[in-house]
Amino acid sequence: MILFPAIDLKDGQCVRLKLGDMDQATVFNDDPAAQAKSFEDQGFDYLHVVDLNGAFAGESVNGAAVDAILKNVKFPVQLGGGIRNLGHIESWLDKGLARVILGTVAVRDPALVKEAAAKWPGQVAVGIDARQGMVAVEGWAETSELSVIELARRFEGAGVAAIIYTDIDRDGVLAGINWDATLELARATAIPVIASGGLASMADIERMTRPEYQVLEGAISGRALYDGRIDSREALALLRAA
Repeated sequence: MILFPAIDLKDGQCVRLKLGDMDQATVFNDDPAAQAKSFEDQGFDYLHVVDLNGAFAGESVNGAAVDAILKNVKFPVQLGGGIRNLGHIESWLDKGLARVILGTVAVRDPALVKEAAAKWPGQVAVGIDARQGMVAVEGWAETSELSVIELARRFEGAGVAAIIYTDIDRDGVLAGINWDATLELARATAIPVIASGGLASMADIERMTRPEYQVLEGAISGRALYDGRIDSREALALLRAA
């Protein structure tokens, strides 16, 4: 079970949004590379990064900040936000990213995702963000007519490394992950699922150690780590012992 600390990038700074609203951003660090190094020093095994501006723009906007992160840490980094074509994917993987996360393009052009997953085995993940069970795209600005499970099943057998599932209504408000929907998705697909959006406390970490939650690859934590609601060393020890 992997606990992924999250760095969300907006205007070159490390922020957390509330309910995916770019106008409700709290800045936690103006040096994302230093924040990434701090997470590595705390013992985390993997870093989750999102280019929030890029998700809206459809192309990399915080590339300089991501470059700085990659130069400053040795642990693997996955990145989502604004990665929409094979050129974007190849460029980032060549720079040393362990994994790219494809969100909007997974809805708009699933064939591209399958092509990428075949070309770069183990390095392409799909980000599924949802409101009330329906997939949201374009930086969460639009909601599609596609259900979460329907989208996930499009990529069965395609070589997708993981699905990062976010319940937008839980994101950044410390309301707790939507465990029911997350576990339902994990049981509906053979693709490993990573929970995101709302991890709130050590109680959530303890819940993840239960046998029924071992179907998940892990979970992403942002605000709760920054606020100190989750003790990183205690959380990592619990998950590694599970």
